[in-house]
Amino acid sequence: MLDILRQIVQSVSTASDLDEATRIIVHRVKGAMGVDVCSVYLMDEATHQYVLMATDGLAQSALGRLRIPRDEGLVGFVGTHQEPLNLANARTHSHYRPSVEIEEGAFHAFLGVPIIHRGQVLGVLVVQRRDEARFAEDETALLVTVAAQLAGVINHAAMDGSVRKLLGGGAQERPFLQGLPGASGIAVGTITVTSPLATLEAVPDRAITDAIAEEAAFRSAIVKVQEELRGSGASLTAVLPVEEQSLFDVYVMLAGSDSLIAGTIQRIHAGNWAAGALRDTIAEHAAVFEQMEDPYLRTRAEDIRAIGRHILARLESDAEAPRAYPKRCVLVGAEVSAMEIAKVPTERLAGIVCTGGSALSHTAILARALGVPAVMGLGDLSLAPLDGRDVVMDGYQGRVYIQPSAAVRAEYQRLAAEEAVFAKGLEGLRDLPAETPDGARLALYVNSGLLADIPVALDSGAEGVGLYRTEFAFMIRDSFPGEEEQYRIYRKALMLLAPKPVTMRTLDVGGDKPLPYFTLTEANPFLGWRGIRITLDHPEIFLTQLRAMLRANAGLNNLRILLPMVSKVSEVDRAIILLDQARWELQEGNRPAPRPLLGIMVETPAVLYQIPALIRRVDFLSIGTNDLTQYLLAVDRNNARVAGLYDNLHPAVLQAVYQVTREAHRWGKPISVCGEMAGDPAAVILLLGMGVETLSVAGPELLRIKQVIRAFTRAHARQLLDKALHMEEASEVRDLLTDALDQTGLGGMVRGGKVLSSNVLG
Repeated sequence: MLDILRQIVQSVSTASDLDEATRIIVHRVKGAMGVDVCSVYLMDEATHQYVLMATDGLAQSALGRLRIPRDEGLVGFVGTHQEPLNLANARTHSHYRPSVEIEEGAFHAFLGVPIIHRGQVLGVLVVQRRDEARFAEDETALLVTVAAQLAGVINHAAMDGSVRKLLGGGAQERPFLQGLPGASGIAVGTITVTSPLATLEAVPDRAITDAIAEEAAFRSAIVKVQEELRGSGASLTAVLPVEEQSLFDVYVMLAGSDSLIAGTIQRIHAGNWAAGALRDTIAEHAAVFEQMEDPYLRTRAEDIRAIGRHILARLESDAEAPRAYPKRCVLVGAEVSAMEIAKVPTERLAGIVCTGGSALSHTAILARALGVPAVMGLGDLSLAPLDGRDVVMDGYQGRVYIQPSAAVRAEYQRLAAEEAVFAKGLEGLRDLPAETPDGARLALYVNSGLLADIPVALDSGAEGVGLYRTEFAFMIRDSFPGEEEQYRIYRKALMLLAPKPVTMRTLDVGGDKPLPYFTLTEANPFLGWRGIRITLDHPEIFLTQLRAMLRANAGLNNLRILLPMVSKVSEVDRAIILLDQARWELQEGNRPAPRPLLGIMVETPAVLYQIPALIRRVDFLSIGTNDLTQYLLAVDRNNARVAGLYDNLHPAVLQAVYQVTREAHRWGKPISVCGEMAGDPAAVILLLGMGVETLSVAGPELLRIKQVIRAFTRAHARQLLDKALHMEEASEVRDLLTDALDQTGLGGMVRGGKVLSSNVLG
C-alpha cells in the first residue's frame, strides 16, 4: 500500500494545475483500490455547496453540475463531521438522498473522507463499489492519506485563483490572500512582479581546466555586485536617513566577506566552476542562519541567498533591460531584494509583497524605513499571471486583494487617506516624553542588531538600546572575533548612544544557531546547547567578550550586560564570577573597569518560578516575549502550520508577564519588555497597566508606541488589564484592546483609517 501511495503522490506532484491533479487522483485511486467509482467534491464557499470536480465511474456530464448543499447527503455528512464514513450499504444511512446521490441504487459500498487543510474542509474524496461490503481498514487509511496530500494541492490552487475559475466563480469577488504583516500601511496600486534572478539551486556541477580564470571571473562578479549595491544605496539618499543607507554597506560587506570568497575559491580550485562553487558556498552559509532560533538572525539567510543570486547573475552576464514602473507600483516577488526596491523610483513605490520572509526580513525593515506597507509570507503562489494586475494591500492585517472590486478599492482609498492624516500627527511626538496623561513616565528603547540601526533609532527619539544582539559580529566571520575587534564594535555602539544606556546581550549562539566554524548536531536544537549554556562551557570565549565590553565602556559608563537563556540560579552565579574575573584582569593591567548593571533575559518558563532567587543576584530583568511566548505555548511562530497559535495576548503569556512584573516591583528592580509584545499597540496598553517601566521596540514602531502611552492613563490601562486577566481566549483580549484603541481615537494603530467596513472587505 505504501508503494501505491508513493506513486499517487509522485504523479500528483507533477500535475500542472488542480484540474489535472484531481483527474490523476480519481484515476489512480480507482485502479489501486479496485473500486467502481472514485470522485472528488470541492466546497464552493460562495454557494456553500460541494461540487463534483473529478470522477472516474460517474457520468462526466455531471462534472461542475452536480452540487450538494453543505449539510445534505453523504458527502455533506462527511464534510460536517470531518471524519471518514465507511458504509457497506449507503442506502441504509439516514443522510442518503436518492435525489441528490447521482449513483442512485447502482452502488452500495461507500467510503468518504474529508479533504482538510489547516482545519478548513476543502472537499470530500469518495470511493464506491457495487458490492455490499465495508471497506477494509488499510483501504480507509490509504484514502485518508491521499486526501491529506490533495489538500495541499487544492490550497495552492486556491491561492492563485484556480479554484474560483474551476468552480465557475470568476465573476464573484475574489477573497483576499492572507500573509504576515511586514510593515503597516495601505496601498492601492498595480503589481510589478520582480524579475527572477539567477537560480542558484539549478546550477549544475561542471569540471574546469582553468581555475585561475574561474577565480578571476568570480572576483570580477563580486566587484560588480558591490558597485551595484553602493549605487542602490546612493539612489535612496533622498528618502532614507544616511544611517539607514548603511544597510547597503552591510550587503557590500557580506558580498565581500572573507568566508564567502575563500569558500568559493577553495571549491573552484577543488575542480568546480565558479557558479557551482558559489552555489555550494551560499547554501552552506544560508543553512547556518536558517538553523538559528533567533528570528532576527534566522532571516539573515534571505540576505545571504539574495547576495548569491546577484553574484550568479553577474557571472552569467544576465543584464536586465530597463523596466517601466507603474505610477503606484507594488513590488511582488518570492524575496524582494534591496536592489530590486532601489530600482523603483521612490515616488512610484507604493508597497511590497513577498511570498516568503517575515516581519524581521530586511525587506520588511527597508519597507518600514521607506514608509511603505509590506506583506510577507504570503505562501505558495504563482507569480507570473499577476504582473500588471490591480491590487490592494493591507500591511496592518497582512491581506492582499488581487483584482479588487470597485467597492473594496474605494474603501481602502478612504482608509489610506485617513491613515495619512494619522501618520502626519505622529511626527510631532519625536521630542515629547513617553508619559501618560496621569503622569506615569516610561522609557522607550530600541532593539538593534547592527551599528547601522543605532543612528536611525536616535533619529526617532529613542532613549537608549534595550537589546543589542552581539552575535551578528560572530556570524559574518570564519573564526571567533578577537578581543580587539569586539572592542571596536562595542565601543562605537556605546559612543553613538552615550550617555544613553546600551544593553548588550552576551553571545547567544550554539545548538540551534551554530556558527559556521563552531557547529554541532542536536536532536532538539530548540532546547539544546545555546546561549549562556555554551558561553559558560567555554569561559575562554565568554571572558574575551566580557573584557571587550568592559574596555569599551571605559569613560562612558552606559553599558548594561544581559544574560540570555538563563534557566537556573547557578548559571547567573557562574556568570558573575567570570564578570568579576574579567574586571580583575583589566585592573591588573591598569585599566579600571567599573562593574556595569547586570540583568537576565526572562525567556524560559523555568525563570518564572525562580524570580526571588534570581532577582537578588541581578540589577534588572528584561522579558524576551518572543521566546517566552514560544516556550509557554510550545509554538514556533515561524512555522506556518502552527503560526496561528502564536499570540502574545494568550492568557498564559499575560499571566506570566504580569507575574514577573509584580515580582520585580516587589524587589524594587527595574523591569523591561522587548520583542513583538513591546511593539504591539494593543499589548502595550496591558504592559502599561502592569507597571512596566521600559519598552524596547523596533525603531519604526517607536512613535506609534509613544502615542499609545500618551493616550492612556495608567489607571485606565489597569482597568483594561483587570478585564483581560479574566478572559480565556486571546481573541477576546484583542477585541477588548481594539475597542479601547478605537474609543481613544487610535484605531489606526491596528488597521488603517478609523473603521473598516466588514461588509465590503469580507
